[in-house]
Amino acid sequence: MKELKIEKIKEFVRAGRIRWTNHCVMRLFQRNITQEDIENVLLNGEIIEEYENDYPYPSCLVYGINLNNEVLHIVCGANENELWVITAYYPDNIKWENDLKTRKEIE
Repeated sequence: MKELKIEKIKEFVRAGRIRWTNHCVMRLFQRNITQEDIENVLLNGEIIEEYENDYPYPSCLVYGINLNNEVLHIVCGANENELWVITAYYPDNIKWENDLKTRKEIE
């Protein structure tokens, strides 16, 4: 799989073909983010950055709204069989523009 598309992400989520990395589970707990929030964002969000050369699988950054109406970013990657959720976080205006979709330029 060269490039990860939102349609493929949604297909994996609907089929329950999601793997959670240990890093992700730890971060979700620390950041009070639920797996339901993750699934909602992946089903209704949009890809805002693509990392086609990530190892071991291409990955991307998904922007969406969680169940509490807050912006959430999710990094996920996929092989041919399943989606790997790598991490999730609430973006801030330190690293992101006001739209929380555009990364600020490093000065």
